[in-house]
Amino acid sequence: MKIKERIEEILQQTQKLKADSITELEALKVKYLGKKGEVQELFQEFKNVAAEEKKELGQKLNELKSGIQDKLNMLKEDLERSIPQGDVSNDLSLPVSFYASGGRHPLAIVRRQICEIFGNIGYTVAEGPEIEDDWHIFTALNFAPDHPARDMQDTFFIEKDPDVALRTHTSSVQIRVMETTKPPIRSIFPGRVYRNEAISARAHCLFHQVEGLYIDKDVTFADLKQTLYYFAKEMFNKETQIRLRPSYFPFTEPSAEMDISCNICGGKGCNICKYSGWVEILGCGMVDPNVLEACGIDSTVYSGFAFGMGIERITMLKYQVNDLRLFFENDLRFLKQFESTF
Repeated sequence: MKIKERIEEILQQTQKLKADSITELEALKVKYLGKKGEVQELFQEFKNVAAEEKKELGQKLNELKSGIQDKLNMLKEDLERSIPQGDVSNDLSLPVSFYASGGRHPLAIVRRQICEIFGNIGYTVAEGPEIEDDWHIFTALNFAPDHPARDMQDTFFIEKDPDVALRTHTSSVQIRVMETTKPPIRSIFPGRVYRNEAISARAHCLFHQVEGLYIDKDVTFADLKQTLYYFAKEMFNKETQIRLRPSYFPFTEPSAEMDISCNICGGKGCNICKYSGWVEILGCGMVDPNVLEACGIDSTVYSGFAFGMGIERITMLKYQVNDLRLFFENDLRFLKQFESTF
């Protein structure tokens, strides 16, 4: 068949083209305009025609190609109009919509890391209410009746007599667990706490804590030290060193505060560690026998240790954040730094 007759035949075929779906439309496009399609074959044959015929046939070929493209475009428009408004699920020709993925909040990242670290050595996670009574916040934890924490300037009270307040520490969950669980107990208690403090770069009226408790027979201060040493190395790095300094807490005796070697300067001294080479990260101690007895645990049989740390404090050290308020401002410029940290 001569090329001129073939052009006429294809032209008649394309005038009758129909497509009931995007898939059929794509198939027609490949058949006629693809690299191995019928129009491309005609262009290959066009190379062999006589010179005096090339002008006329070349014009017809270009008209055929344009006509087929116009027909396919018209079929596509008909298909788009036939799709109900808002339903574009079957239109594979539409561009893909890309949504920016978010990331975990840095406090959530560190909280999960802390839970995983202690989970690896057998600690379970327990949580409790943020609105608590005096017994669970203060009395059962051996706070004296005139302790400053019971004052309005330190604690957000919901009501007085009976005292109901926003918890000032997650130690209240320790009491709830000891009241309802028979030793051995090995748990950590993450959660939000509240204190009546002025908001600044280093303090806030609400923040997050993780406290830990281990109660069993023959638990010693050496067990506490090794547990916290393990935590420090896992949370920061293997070169991290710790030191324990004597301190006082109503619910532990003896009590201590734990410092780690500054992970910024490696213990050499910088403005973060105030050129001491050490940074305080948590308080700890052996559970006071009065606390055990208040929860119905025989202090002559069982002993234990407890510790508590601020998640904000750990996060600031881990990621070298210098202002506590950044964690609460929802500034995307700050939060986007943690999108790839999971």
